[in-house]
Amino acid sequence: MGSVFATAKRVVVKIGSSLITKGGEGLHQAALADWAEQIAQLRQAGFEVALVSSGAIAEGMQRLGWRKRPHAVYELQAAAAVGQMGLVEAYESCFRKFGLHTAQILLTHDDLSDRTRYLNARSTVRTLIRLGTIPIINENDTVAIDEIRFGDNDTLAALVTNLIEAHVLVILTDQPGLHTRDPRLHGDAELISKADANDPALETMAGGVGTHLGSGGMLTKVLAAKRAARSGAHTVIASGEEPNVLNRLAAGEAIGTQLLATTMTLAARKQWLADHLQVRGRVKLDDGAVSALISGNKSLLPIGVIEVVGSFERGEVVSCINQAGKEVARGLANYNAAETEKILRTPSAQIEVKLGYVDEPELIHRDNLVLL
Repeated sequence: MGSVFATAKRVVVKIGSSLITKGGEGLHQAALADWAEQIAQLRQAGFEVALVSSGAIAEGMQRLGWRKRPHAVYELQAAAAVGQMGLVEAYESCFRKFGLHTAQILLTHDDLSDRTRYLNARSTVRTLIRLGTIPIINENDTVAIDEIRFGDNDTLAALVTNLIEAHVLVILTDQPGLHTRDPRLHGDAELISKADANDPALETMAGGVGTHLGSGGMLTKVLAAKRAARSGAHTVIASGEEPNVLNRLAAGEAIGTQLLATTMTLAARKQWLADHLQVRGRVKLDDGAVSALISGNKSLLPIGVIEVVGSFERGEVVSCINQAGKEVARGLANYNAAETEKILRTPSAQIEVKLGYVDEPELIHRDNLVLL
């Protein structure tokens, strides 16, 4: 396969904090101007671009005079609220020089886990792109708490890639790409130029965390590539310190690491199911049920469930795990946790005997279930 840009039209670009801030001293205006120019050139070349940008908390820290990233959620939320003003103002000013408008989109996990809000977000971002604006997307840190956080902007970028069905996700960082080992600790580490985004070996290679300004590391980028691949998008992890990196990538130059989507693209509804970061509960399956889901493309029946963990209501997303505790699928439950507890190990014909009623013969219908 040649360049991942060869047949691409829609691109999501994620820029990390270290590339647009001065080591904790607020936004680097010259760097933002350069990114705006590169993205404007991508637009001129015919690409549609959405930008996922970090930097709000770092800018807020500078404006508030904080030298160390706080740990308290309310202080992070305050820094984000202050910093968003500067971040959006700076981007708008930079893009205006190239005749482009920007739009701010702030998301939480709840916005994407609720089907209606998901579709609304999708329509809004796609409309903004169609109108020729540059959507600047960030996590809504001012209201997000642990239960609804994406956790890092790499994950958010992958979810946005899936949301708008982008063809390529570019994750720009302060590292040259993914290496066989951590290059900061091992001099013999080799850069991986190309790999299958779903190769489990990549996660082992990617350990470690990022800078003190950001929340992600190389592992979050590998997992983001794996998530983006579900909708058929390829991912490039590259150094944002490379001159004119975006346009060189678009021209087909091999820079950084290409993580390729090699599996069949999930249908939109199942993609939405797969993108849930939090689930309400879990059901443990016997080996026969796991085999039926994976090999037989079957629905999940109550008779294959051996344990219920957590609390969930009818219609909520639940995780399906095997007996070793590994998640194999997730889907929308037709019965709540208490009902499922009563009918587990029960043939579908006996559901009414156990509950006094029957809604569906399946616990999760195959149309509402996605394999992971």
